[in-house]
Amino acid sequence: MARLVVAALGDSITAGSPAWDPDPSARTRIGAGLDERSQWEWWASASDPRLDFRNFGVYGERTDEIARRLGGCARGADVLVVQGGINDVAQGRPVETAAENLRAMVRRGLELGLHVLLADVLPWNAGYPRADPEIRRLNALAAAVASDEGVRLLPFHATLEDEARPGRMRPEWVCDGDHPSVEGYRRLGELAVLPALIEKGLRSEA
Repeated sequence: MARLVVAALGDSITAGSPAWDPDPSARTRIGAGLDERSQWEWWASASDPRLDFRNFGVYGERTDEIARRLGGCARGADVLVVQGGINDVAQGRPVETAAENLRAMVRRGLELGLHVLLADVLPWNAGYPRADPEIRRLNALAAAVASDEGVRLLPFHATLEDEARPGRMRPEWVCDGDHPSVEGYRRLGELAVLPALIEKGLRSEA
């Protein structure tokens, strides 16, 4: 059975916070709350065992920090998922700079011959309403990057946004005000990531 290696590069949303982390020492600190289903990669791979996700999420990293890890993380992969930006917003960094960092990562992935997918930024309940305008501006810029570079934008924001409370995740989809719940991660894996892989023809239907 052919395998498709997907390198998931990003911050704590890729890592699976707050109940999972690819770093074993971080998992030890999580302790009794550990749950491997707290990652969108787990749910996407559960839908098709041919998908081999490699989780390269690091808690708290900005886009410039994520970008510095791309080369090593992309080695041996077929697909690169680029995710990041909320920590730039949280630290008051210009969203235009974050968008250019995302563009650089997308371009580098394409130069390496990878299929690249770019995720936009989730709603941030704990940062609402202060951070909402910056998140929306960054997401508009990310959409432009995806369009310019010819890659698929993964609609993380729309997948978890509460229609009744725009700018926030629905209560059942958020865990701690910052990160998705297990159900939120399920939605990201099944509804945002898998359709992009299918559309790009990166996997065949079972």
